Amino acid sequence: MNEKKLILIADDEKRLRENISYAIDDDNYHIVLVQNESEALNCIDNEHVDILIVPLKTVEIDGIHVLEVAKQRNPDVGIILTTTQSIADTGAAIKAMNQAGADYFLPKPINLDQLNAVLKKVIDQQRLVSEYKHLQQQLDLKFGLVGFTGNSTAMHKVYETITQIAPAKTTILILGESGTGKELAARAIHLSSPRRDKPFVPIHCAALTESLLESELFGHERGAFTGATNAKKGRFELADGGTLFLDEVGEVNHETQVKLLRVLDTREFERVGGEKTYHVDVRIIAATNRNLSEAVQHGEYRDDLYHRLSVVTINMPPLRERKEDIPLLVDAFITEFNQENNRKISGITNQTMRFLMRYDWLGNVRELKNCIEGMVVMARHEILDVDDLPEHILMSDTNRTTHIFPLHPFEKKEFSRLLTPAPTIPPMDGTYKNQLQVHVGMSLNDIEQEVIQETLKYTNNNKAKTARILGIGKRTLYRKIEKYGLL
Repeated sequence: MNEKKLILIADDEKRLRENISYAIDDDNYHIVLVQNESEALNCIDNEHVDILIVPLKTVEIDGIHVLEVAKQRNPDVGIILTTTQSIADTGAAIKAMNQAGADYFLPKPINLDQLNAVLKKVIDQQRLVSEYKHLQQQLDLKFGLVGFTGNSTAMHKVYETITQIAPAKTTILILGESGTGKELAARAIHLSSPRRDKPFVPIHCAALTESLLESELFGHERGAFTGATNAKKGRFELADGGTLFLDEVGEVNHETQVKLLRVLDTREFERVGGEKTYHVDVRIIAATNRNLSEAVQHGEYRDDLYHRLSVVTINMPPLRERKEDIPLLVDAFITEFNQENNRKISGITNQTMRFLMRYDWLGNVRELKNCIEGMVVMARHEILDVDDLPEHILMSDTNRTTHIFPLHPFEKKEFSRLLTPAPTIPPMDGTYKNQLQVHVGMSLNDIEQEVIQETLKYTNNNKAKTARILGIGKRTLYRKIEKYGLL
């Protein structure tokens, strides 16, 4: 039986501590209550804290310091900050999420139903991270492939298919858009098969002319054509005993299709310009971003070749249909490019991750990988921030509206449910009399405009201070000021 995980509730208000404790309805957790910072740090030093609920700032507790220590002891600890409803506290909580690693914040008085909803999200995320790490260890040991990862239902289906078909000799057709990882899937199949110690030989069929493709596939004899001063082995011979990966096989012409069909049927061929028949033991894995079934119907592709290639079919899902895998991929790519470029990027802010989650990634995993590589190389700080994002991602249609309330990217659907009705933000001092009204049902644009406008008033139009309070870069603030006409 697994040990119960520990939730540490720190607050100098005894009644609040007890109410939160009573409201948590998960029997799998052991709850510890402390009343000051010293007791909280002592618990963190001596226990493995899985979830920390701590105020942003009280007389007895500096929540930022406590959460930083907790993160040092356990990087996967879930952090829920409790705050007042002031603009300054809201901004500080957002900053804590972006820079210190807090996961959520809840305004006081605590809505206990809202607390349980947020707590469930933290628990689910911790489970996801744990499963990912276990899965990544398996993939690293089994495949040694960076970027071929994910914990989505779609990717689990891919893994299951690979595990099932890898030991066989069956021809496989991998379908998917460009950048979805078709070659990585092919390599994973090869490395999981009995042929793992033999060559894996890829060839990109669409990148070669018709005559050159034939020579590359089957080889040629000396004098077969102008410039053929020596005999050359083709990819089929080079892959003997191993796996030949035919990328973009949907682009080969009819003549080459006929020759491919013969090799699939007999495992025999002749080099270009030669008469000797060669026999090879090769497993063929093909891939395409075309709809070959439709191409067959239009007479653009041989139906017999299509059926020989597609004995088993694997569909690689586009990244936009498995966005829950983006944080896992980002983590893998940061690690990869840290090593390649001798960088020490330690993570990415929640706000920046939300931009990545909302972007549609038409170039799929390859586009995400290129994006993270550029961010890692150009980053000015150890944590990737919004200002490190490429302009086209910041300004994409799906990113024009930014979540002001720092919800976790996996629970965007829960936004309206988790908001408390019409919270009122009181004035910060005697000179600032405006109040901020946020109602369930308001659009995110309206909420964002209201928060920015009132924060500008509070700072006497000090852009740098406003950006700091809101936890965003100055460039981002100026774009939003222009967007909402707040100049």
